[in-house]
Amino acid sequence: MESGQSPVVPVGKPTMTPKAIIFQKFGNKASYKVEEVQESAQNECPGLAVRQKGPCLFRCTLQLPEISVVSGYFKKKKDAEQSAAELALEKLGIDPTTDNLTPQDPWDALVSRIKYLFSNEFLTSPHPLSGHLRAALQREADKYSIPVSVLTVLDPKTCNLCKSIDLKVESNPFLVISYVMRAASKLPAYVITSEEQFWIRRQNPYPPEFINSAIQQSGSLESFFIRAIYIPCSFEKNIDVMNLNVSSTGYYLDVIAKQLGLVDACKVLFTRPIGKASSETRLYFAAFDSYPLKTALDILNSGKAIHSEGSYNTRASYLSSENIYGDAILASVGYTWKSSDLFHEDLTLQSYYRMLLNKIPSGIYKLSRGAILSAELPSSFTTRNNWRGSFPRDILGSFCRHHRLLEPIFTVSNSIAPPKPLESHKKLKVTDSAAQMTDQANGIESVDTFKCEVKIYSKFGDLIIECEPEVSYKKQSDSIQNASLKVLLWLDKYFKNLDTAVDILEQSTRDLGIKFHHENFLKAFELCLSTQYFWHNELYDVNSTASQEIDGPDSGISPSVGSLLCISCSVSLVIKGENRKELLESSDKFEFEFGSSSLISHIETVVNQMFVGQSSVICTKLLPPEFILATVDDPEKIFSLLSSKSCSLEYTVSLLQVTEALEDRMEQALFSPPLSKQRVEYAVQHIRQSCAATMVDFGCGSGSLLESLLNYQTSLEKIVGVDISHKSLVRAAKILNSKLNMKSEAGFQSTGIKSAILYDGSITDFDSRLYGFDIGTCLEVIEHMEEEQAWLFGNIVLSCFLPKILIVSTPNYEYNVLLQKSSILGQEEDPEDKNQSHSCKFRNHDHKFEWTREQFNYWATELAKKHNYSVEFSGVGGSADVEPGFASQAAVFRRTLGDDFEKVGDSKHLYEVVWEWNSDNE
Repeated sequence: MESGQSPVVPVGKPTMTPKAIIFQKFGNKASYKVEEVQESAQNECPGLAVRQKGPCLFRCTLQLPEISVVSGYFKKKKDAEQSAAELALEKLGIDPTTDNLTPQDPWDALVSRIKYLFSNEFLTSPHPLSGHLRAALQREADKYSIPVSVLTVLDPKTCNLCKSIDLKVESNPFLVISYVMRAASKLPAYVITSEEQFWIRRQNPYPPEFINSAIQQSGSLESFFIRAIYIPCSFEKNIDVMNLNVSSTGYYLDVIAKQLGLVDACKVLFTRPIGKASSETRLYFAAFDSYPLKTALDILNSGKAIHSEGSYNTRASYLSSENIYGDAILASVGYTWKSSDLFHEDLTLQSYYRMLLNKIPSGIYKLSRGAILSAELPSSFTTRNNWRGSFPRDILGSFCRHHRLLEPIFTVSNSIAPPKPLESHKKLKVTDSAAQMTDQANGIESVDTFKCEVKIYSKFGDLIIECEPEVSYKKQSDSIQNASLKVLLWLDKYFKNLDTAVDILEQSTRDLGIKFHHENFLKAFELCLSTQYFWHNELYDVNSTASQEIDGPDSGISPSVGSLLCISCSVSLVIKGENRKELLESSDKFEFEFGSSSLISHIETVVNQMFVGQSSVICTKLLPPEFILATVDDPEKIFSLLSSKSCSLEYTVSLLQVTEALEDRMEQALFSPPLSKQRVEYAVQHIRQSCAATMVDFGCGSGSLLESLLNYQTSLEKIVGVDISHKSLVRAAKILNSKLNMKSEAGFQSTGIKSAILYDGSITDFDSRLYGFDIGTCLEVIEHMEEEQAWLFGNIVLSCFLPKILIVSTPNYEYNVLLQKSSILGQEEDPEDKNQSHSCKFRNHDHKFEWTREQFNYWATELAKKHNYSVEFSGVGGSADVEPGFASQAAVFRRTLGDDFEKVGDSKHLYEVVWEWNSDNE
């Protein structure tokens, strides 16, 4: 749901849908007829010989004994049906919110439903349940009996009616069986039941013509083998592959029953589909072999042990999110709506381990990327164009389905963000094409922003998680994806350490805007808590230390934050002491956004140091075995190696391509030399003119400015870089170290640098080691902060760091109107951008703001006045005399005090040294 209104969500007991109420009232007398309508395409080019097709819409006609209604047009069939049902309720004068739907109503509907399921007409229907009835008819004995569990699982209407009677049927399979048995007991003329044997059958035989017609629908007469997975309840026994030999004249549940040690299928229970709702992959297990139904229910409700000690099947219960006792069989077999033939599909051990991966958020993402051992759930969502794999919203929905939770509820609210007030808002003179943009930039037009709230409910309708991040987004879809990702990252962290204390859990939610309801949360995931699975196994470390080697020439093309990288990556299992490798996983082209933590950490760390064309071999400790076994076609072979040999993992990675961030590509395409290079040259020019000996670059990133300084003869003796990104600093260290050593060894005199240091820290924190430098730079950094942080940085740097000169540059928002006319932007524009009410966007998705010239001048002038600095304005890309000014605007602050001022503040060392170079000891 995506609207500004909070959805009505069930608490305790789910609200019945209009269609469910109609069924409750009218049963099979309600007839829905859905028609498909092809809408004409919008903005269609006139005069086309072949008409363009628009989206498909659906309209539903609901025929009841008394009335008939027609819905409007909807994109989904189910929405059209629900709308028709809602219209019918209005016409009949039934108000679901006030009318008391007594418990007797669903009981009556349940009785009617069972009567219909054993009717002559139903036997030849395409319903999956009729396939079981037809198969039972071909038995040599007991031709009319089927397990009651077949009705309770395969007929959604029966199951939903039982839920409306008692929500506990969600977690208690015997309870739903008891309700079906109770309803069937009211039909002695139609069906017979047995509480001891859990079967149900028709009282009188089907007429011969219906039997013959049903058997003719059965299709193939061949026997076949179905490969399934045997999951013992004892951890001492291994999970293994088994074959089910199904005869064309038999009933496949009888075959499964024999494998479980039962005489026939009547005491076979099975779960709902595992994975997709349309899947026929289910877990089959035995009902209690020594208790009649009433006794079994009493024991379940009392919480006493049902089987002998140790019979609880932890692995099967975790996989299905249902309580399972005794051994279980995982099989993909059953009757479907699509065909009267028995559907079957072979399962492998790899299938089983992949199903386990689907139980954790990062596992779902890994599978969507096809890189289980390499990919990791990204830590940030920037743009749809840069994201690869399943989107966060889809992953969250899949996670909820795998854990039997209700679908997540999304509530999006939008608000108008007024511009920040300044002392004055003079209209700037802008030439034709930029006029509209300038008005907007000066705050005349406000911008809509979106926030998304996510709520997750248990299958009983209890609220377990709610997330309402404080951050607003310019796109509705971005707010949804980012809110979903926050929930996923927190859940993933929890599932990797299920023993986390409640107080630590609560602390971890605060920064994310997440609130979890402790009792409901633990109840929803209680089956997970009983399973000590691989994602928090102490014997393995996903982020283990790695040895690495990088080969290949320096092409000069390297990753930067926000760029799209393409790598090839293969992962092999190395058997130590033997000259042997087993290939586990390979990807010729794996794309990801650099800086988003889309790769396992030790791979991303190495890629951060590579240039295009280079390759690296990375050796690490083993990942958890279940991850490894999910990648191979023959897990048994690999499991044997993992159990008996000393092994490690070897990654072979090649950096194939770097596609720079859209902002950088626009600047390169429209400016010569590129705008980034012009900014560096602008800073270098001021550094050389200043005759400075010490220089600090605030927000140095990967060190592009510091590296460029090494190509010029300057008076600098000490250069320092500070950044909050450790990965960027590692890359900067590699480049600077190589270049400084090369120049020193070759005896170059082009630079007088004697010392270079890189610090990891925030530029809004003061570190006394950087006090009083001759010159400081901060190029295209402040726009990545919130505006309040930009003001804080200005105050800290000019009152505490006190450089003699400070150069600050930031994008000129007024220039964006020209940049966004470029063909590069048009090619990669997000479809949602075309629907935005405002005509101009920020240059980079990570920019928290972009200032007009007036706003930037106000910021710099106020800071200069406050801290005894003078300031002058300039820029690069464009001209000050031609509207809309420079593409990148700059302010140069100069301290007006002499050198005999007092040092401000105490000695503080808040920054961490990442790398240090000294000419005397290289």
